[in-house]
Amino acid sequence: MCRLETEGTKYGCGHYIITRKLRKIDCESQWCYHSRRHRNPCINCSCDRYFGPDASETITAVRPEFCPECYPYYSQRRR
Repeated sequence: MCRLETEGTKYGCGHYIITRKLRKIDCESQWCYHSRRHRNPCINCSCDRYFGPDASETITAVRPEFCPECYPYYSQRRR
């Protein structure tokens, strides 16, 4: 699977949310949809369509609050 180098924000809940994708690291696999070696057209394509874990995560901002996904859950529990 191809991987990304990213920049993002780290939240108080521990989640990292990507704000910018810097570059793609190609896995050179013909079975990876994002690779330059993937066949085009690929008939009945069942190739990998997901990126692997980020190759690097550069934290550009730190926020003490919960991320947008966690906020609704934890704000309900605090009451």
